[in-house]
Amino acid sequence: MSLAICRNCLQALKSQKIQPQRHYATTTTIPNFSKPAKFGQPRHASHPHLLKDAELTPGFTPQEYASRRSELMKRLPESSMVVCLSAPVKYMSGEIFYKYRQASDFWYLTGFEEPESAVVLEKISSGSECRMTLFSRGKDPAKEKWEGPRTGFIEAAKIFNANEARPIEDLPSMLKSLAPLYSNIYVDSQFAPQRRGRPRSVLKYLSSATSKSDSDGVMDVLPSSKRLNLAPELAKLRSIKSPAEIRAMRNAADVSGRAHAKTMRFAEPGLPESALAAHFEYLCALSGSQRLAYVPVVASGSNALIIHYTNNNQVIRDDEFVLIDAGCELNGYASDITRTFPASGAFSSEQMDLYSAVLTAQKACIDLCTEASGMSLNDLHRKSCEILRQELQQLGFNLTVGLLERELYPHYLSHPLGIDLHESSHFDRGAQLKEGMVITIEPGIYVPPSSAFPKHFHNMGIRIEDEVLIGKNHPTVLSVAAPKEIADVEGACQGLLGLKAH
Repeated sequence: MSLAICRNCLQALKSQKIQPQRHYATTTTIPNFSKPAKFGQPRHASHPHLLKDAELTPGFTPQEYASRRSELMKRLPESSMVVCLSAPVKYMSGEIFYKYRQASDFWYLTGFEEPESAVVLEKISSGSECRMTLFSRGKDPAKEKWEGPRTGFIEAAKIFNANEARPIEDLPSMLKSLAPLYSNIYVDSQFAPQRRGRPRSVLKYLSSATSKSDSDGVMDVLPSSKRLNLAPELAKLRSIKSPAEIRAMRNAADVSGRAHAKTMRFAEPGLPESALAAHFEYLCALSGSQRLAYVPVVASGSNALIIHYTNNNQVIRDDEFVLIDAGCELNGYASDITRTFPASGAFSSEQMDLYSAVLTAQKACIDLCTEASGMSLNDLHRKSCEILRQELQQLGFNLTVGLLERELYPHYLSHPLGIDLHESSHFDRGAQLKEGMVITIEPGIYVPPSSAFPKHFHNMGIRIEDEVLIGKNHPTVLSVAAPKEIADVEGACQGLLGLKAH
């Protein structure tokens, strides 16, 4: 029901000297909460619009993080310790910093979002029990006046289920005392022994204000013979998504998918590519996204032949395809979706033919995204090449051996997705897919203006990318909110799906 007050009613109210009451266009009341927040990251008491009462971070309970730590420790050998660090604050220029994003592995284990922090996990039994010590900056009223609230040590231990919370300055001495007690010390990749060169100082890495006596580098107190790379161990855990993670990824995909659909409606010839990129990001932010998961690709016409085209600085023409590869990050999880659509709002016959070829290959590969199929990422990629070759030959392409992979389809079909856009560099492309994994399926065709290919397809670049949850016997497309069928794409562009551009 509209809350607008009609002019006659407003005049009547004025004549009675009664001030009209202000209303908000919402069915819920604004919750009562205090400002500023008391802690270094959102809590239900200060941010009830973001978190439920039992959640540590949006969508995740403290038990979710505790189970991750327990599962990690269960997989590690006896006499093991884990040292995991927060991300550093990164600077654009001088003291001008970028918006902070926590290190993925550290966030996965703790949910703690403040910089200049670390966690130490000690395996204290043959099972999954561990002792957790959380290091952070703690309260500092003078700095909080400039930077915002921080979480105190007592509160940090309680909120994040740590056995103890201590100042980050205590990390070097604690590592020195613990190092002789453990045979296996799992550390972040940059401190693992296979890295060349001298490990960077943890304190420099954290940008902590510590004494000069610590400048030698706290990781030097950990014998290199005991150091092991933590990332591969966490990659095994992160590859299989929990129900809460799947919900989070579906939410992120829904936000990005709707933004794709509305950006199709917003797009028109004469607009710069940058306007579409800005519109997409605006729509995601309006739905709660903290950031984009990567620099978006908005490639019109022949710009789409550049796989990672991110200049986004040319004007869209009427007869062109527009390829948008963009996804948001929402509550810690990335989305990754690519759609290609005609700038005019309607496919030409040539555009429809080439688009249908890519869509056929994509849908066939998605159907194979099950554990029961026994497929690996390498198997899926070979399948995509096989189908695309057949489809293109039917369209008049004369493909000699290797020409498809060298010229028309030079990238890989898939990658794992999760907290990171490319979830792990430790993923085995030859391993069979497992239920609970989330991967992308993104075949593409990019036709250069070469006499080797039919002229009416020259300068067309098409990629169709979805996020797919591997099921036991059936896949689930998480990015279903983004139109990809030809009728749906045209409907989105022309406003026939009931979508507005904003």
